Amino acid sequence: MGLNKSTGNMYEFITHTWNTIKGECSHGCTYCYMKRWGKQKPPRFDEKELAEFDMDMKKYGEGQFIFVGSSCDMFADEIPGKWIVDTLNYCAKYDNRYLFQSKNPEAFIGWGSVMPDKIALCTTIETNRHYEYIMVDAPTPTNRALGFMQIPDCVDKYITIEPIMDFDLFELLGMIASCEPTQVNIGADSMGKKLPEPKTWKIIELIAELEKFTVVHQKSNLKRLL
Repeated sequence: MGLNKSTGNMYEFITHTWNTIKGECSHGCTYCYMKRWGKQKPPRFDEKELAEFDMDMKKYGEGQFIFVGSSCDMFADEIPGKWIVDTLNYCAKYDNRYLFQSKNPEAFIGWGSVMPDKIALCTTIETNRHYEYIMVDAPTPTNRALGFMQIPDCVDKYITIEPIMDFDLFELLGMIASCEPTQVNIGADSMGKKLPEPKTWKIIELIAELEKFTVVHQKSNLKRLL
């Protein structure tokens, strides 16, 4: 499959996505867009993606902003280290910028020595609250924030509030501020999962407060709630 051009509900600043690790994510979040295709197979490493990446680099050229691991959390606990190393080493072959996103951000720390030069590291914090029936086996938002705080400030750090769920304003702001993100992305549920969503005024107030200390990127799907 190789590189996929960014379309639909993907981040507007991303040019392509690339997935070497495929299969069911262990977090089991009920809103995951991958669930639209039903039950997934266990995680696996797709060796063919490496050769296809080489071909796509000849086709598109370097200088892209690629979201690696957009369909499965490649830094989840059960993912073998060799799969991660092989993916990161291949990214380092080309002069692109890469986005790595995980709900297990503490795992980023152990891979710093093999990360490509141009990266943005991201974690998802949909709310300060732990909706266990929605987040299932994913780390709690609090634990994600605690892990992300450990990432050095020299790295671009993104936080994604998507799908945004009802929150406590000052608790969520404090959680995000403590991570010192360079950018916060905010998006809404696009899967019709009937999540507990915040009122418009709360979102507007959250954005205003976030803009006091970081860059806020509003995804197009947020318009439904504003």
